[in-house]
Amino acid sequence: MTRHTISLPDQMSAYIEGRIRTGQYDNVSEYVRDLIRKDQEQRQQAIAELQTMMKEAKESGISELSGEEIRTQIKKELGL
Repeated sequence: MTRHTISLPDQMSAYIEGRIRTGQYDNVSEYVRDLIRKDQEQRQQAIAELQTMMKEAKESGISELSGEEIRTQIKKELGL
């Protein structure tokens, strides 16, 4: 296991210590690991959503509308 040292402002440190005192985490390392796991999950979810959007865009084909017609249609759908 690799050891890292970080510096935090007093306010952030107090926040983490509060989370530990309430029993949500056992120590600072556990809190940081949880944040990293959540970040990794969010990133993977964002990538999956983008891949889905790209697949749907590819499957939808090429529009015969002009760029201006597409903008007008989108604005109408959004009520703008």
